[in-house]
This record gives sequence, structure tokens and C-alpha cells, in this order.
Amino acid sequence: MKRIYLALFVAMLSLLAVVPTQAATPRLAGTVGPGFTITLKKAGAKVATLEAGKYSITVSDLSSIHDFHLVGPGVNKATSVGGTGKVTWTVTFQKGKTYRFMCDPHASFMNGKFKTF
Repeated sequence: MKRIYLALFVAMLSLLAVVPTQAATPRLAGTVGPGFTITLKKAGAKVATLEAGKYSITVSDLSSIHDFHLVGPGVNKATSVGGTGKVTWTVTFQKGKTYRFMCDPHASFMNGKFKTF
């Protein structure tokens, strides 16, 4: 009986070694407001470049006079101008492209961009 349990244990361990581990989806944090500020960060640092691929973005919209609008190839996501709150989007950024984020009512000075590689 011990041999059967040992064989099963070894078989389970070998399956774990063969199964690839899934990397967690990278997370970004966007914030707009409460003043006239808009940011996009990864691990607390402002985003200037990102590796292409799938990301989870949590946006904190802290003002009812702003929105957070993210646009670029294959991406067009926005919060509402009249609302506030938190929303999470899953997006895929294409390689070698430029993406922009802005507050639509104040786009001339509340904006940012990043490039993918």
C-alpha cells in the first residue's frame, strides 16, 4: 500500500513540474482628480513605456468634472465625466504603438502618453 501512495505522490510531483505557471496579468493604476491631475502608474512609478501585452488597469475617478479616457490602437476606454468611483479594465497593448490618456473636458493640459515595445 505504501508503494501505491509513493507512486501516486511521485506522479503528482511530476505533473506539477510539467504544468507551466501562468504569470499574473500586470496591473496599472490610473487616477484622475480630485484636482486637475491625471496619472497612470505601474508599481507606483509613472508610465512612460510599457511592454506590449495584456494589462489590468484600475482607474480611480475622484472628480465629477473629469473623466479618464485611454485611447490607442485597439483600446478606447473611458469613465464618465459626471460620475466618480473605481473601475477595472483589461486591455491589450500592441507592440510599437503610442497610447494616450486624458481628461476629455480638460485634454489640453490633463493628459499623458506612453509607448509600447
